[in-house]
Amino acid sequence: MKAIVCTKYGSPDVLQLREIQKPVPKDDEVLIRIYASAVTASDTFIRGFKIPLKFRIPMRIMMGITKPRKPVIGLVLAGEIESAGKNIKRFKPGDQVYGLTGFGLGAYAEYKCMKETDSKHGCLALKPATLSYEEATVAAYGGLLAFQFMEKGNIRRGHKVLIYGASGTTGTTAIQYASYLGAKITCVCSTTNLELVKSLGADEVIDYTKEDSLSLGAKYDFILDAVGKSKTSKLKEVCKKALASDGKYVTIDDEALLLDSNRLNRIRELAEAGFLKPFIDRIYKMEEIAEAHRYVEKGHKRGGVVIEINRAIS
Repeated sequence: MKAIVCTKYGSPDVLQLREIQKPVPKDDEVLIRIYASAVTASDTFIRGFKIPLKFRIPMRIMMGITKPRKPVIGLVLAGEIESAGKNIKRFKPGDQVYGLTGFGLGAYAEYKCMKETDSKHGCLALKPATLSYEEATVAAYGGLLAFQFMEKGNIRRGHKVLIYGASGTTGTTAIQYASYLGAKITCVCSTTNLELVKSLGADEVIDYTKEDSLSLGAKYDFILDAVGKSKTSKLKEVCKKALASDGKYVTIDDEALLLDSNRLNRIRELAEAGFLKPFIDRIYKMEEIAEAHRYVEKGHKRGGVVIEINRAIS
């Protein structure tokens, strides 16, 4: 089968398209024919080993000294069950699925074996029937992040929500989830993304390239930092101070992403009910993987960036 192999830690050019052996599922695994994957910030961190200095030695021991111990990286997949081990109960051949591979990695390949139970090595669920495989990869990654952190806000109808970094994979999903919950939504993004976030449900949009303040007296019940602690600005600091006395501020760096198939099922329900439509920025072919990584590393993608692995038959 074809797979993208990370030959060593380094620039996007260390990713090479190669032929490797097709995996065979164990009794407690399913074999997934992957139709689409995604390039996430996490993928670029793994490939480039962009780890804070104090964590580099233990992370190299865990992940691999000079290259990833698992040469096929990739965290997100959407595809179809080709075969299932005799102990599998949740899935059957022909099921369309989506999910994350966690520490198991391996999504940059035509096939991947996964267990049906949630663990640090992945979570899997039936794909939303209303979404393409490409859209499902965005829903899986952005959805799990957005739902995990927004659930901490106990958001109710009428609550004022601010989303900083609203145009990325997590942010675009968070807008739609907050809208579904009935919140009044303020979004922070750049000039080029103003219309996008408005179309997704934002009531007010602030351009961080032109503004460094909020409306006088603005207070929010919940604030989501969807870009992480490494990206700072004067406006971001102002936003933190605009939290209501009983409000909640969270950042996607607060804790590790939880791999939860129950959340994937919830995402599927909202997508199929028409409340969630993932936004795709760009779609690349497998042989364009280096270009895709370079684009994501620039930090200005809108929604998700997808890799077409196998072409689905309509």
